[in-house]
Amino acid sequence: MPLFSHRQSSPLPTATATATATATYSSKLLKPLKPNSASVPTRTPVPIIVFSLLIGLAGTIFAVAAIRRSRPLPVFRCGKSDDTFRAFYSISNSRKLDHNAGLIERPKLLGVVGILTGFGGADRRAAMRSTWFPSDPDGLLRLEQATGLAFRFVIGRSKDSKKMAELQKEIDQYRDFLVIDIKDEYVSLPWKTLEFFKGAFQQFEADYYVKADDDIYLRPDRLAILLAKEGTDSRTYIGCMKKGPVITDPKMKWYEKSGHLIGNEYYLHAYGPIYVLSAEVVSSLATARNNRFVQSSSSDERASFNEHVLQKSNPAL
Repeated sequence: MPLFSHRQSSPLPTATATATATATYSSKLLKPLKPNSASVPTRTPVPIIVFSLLIGLAGTIFAVAAIRRSRPLPVFRCGKSDDTFRAFYSISNSRKLDHNAGLIERPKLLGVVGILTGFGGADRRAAMRSTWFPSDPDGLLRLEQATGLAFRFVIGRSKDSKKMAELQKEIDQYRDFLVIDIKDEYVSLPWKTLEFFKGAFQQFEADYYVKADDDIYLRPDRLAILLAKEGTDSRTYIGCMKKGPVITDPKMKWYEKSGHLIGNEYYLHAYGPIYVLSAEVVSSLATARNNRFVQSSSSDERASFNEHVLQKSNPAL
């Protein structure tokens, strides 16, 4: 027995076997490639391109037309009142209008707020312009567009040329006045209130007309919300009401000379630094032919104005 024996080694792979093995190995690793859609260039259809260009061209034309379109001129003068704010804007736009066209219709608003003031109220007006009231015509216009409310200081006239000159300077600077043709004094407050409603009704087509004093702090946004919620009745009053005893003692401040005609107590009437009348109520005041106006000698413009309202509503009185 030999000390060692030779094991028969496996034969070397032949070329055919090698090729077969290689083919088998390669078939496990290489997989057919999927077509790459990203690599294939796509073309946008021509109609879509043309449509997009037309939309862009139309938008450009619309924008240019909107920029070049002139702002309509609001009414600035009617009857015996002169709205200096609208007069200011009418001067700047007068060249763009046909002078034969005349005045346009009254601007439509939610409300008109008239702040009754006097020649001695410059400091109060300045305080309002430094807080909630706009201090320039552009700001006043923006507030009107944002809330639908037009705000004006309401003032009469004076025979004092110096007072009128000072007022004219303030008008030229701020353009926020509604000047009415009435002598501005405290005893004339009932007529002043009535003339404000008449002038505001002639110049503005509003749902509500608001009378306010020049010593209030007002939130225009909240007032607009309040007025927008109303509308259940076309004859509306919004504000405080009061009644009280008639003063018949000549030594007292609010002595009523006509107390024997009124009675022991004033009737319930509008009262407070601000109140609102609907358009139908103001219309009856502005268009009624009965010009009688009974004023209480107590200089209570609210009670006197309410007497006038009652007369307009009841001509037989």
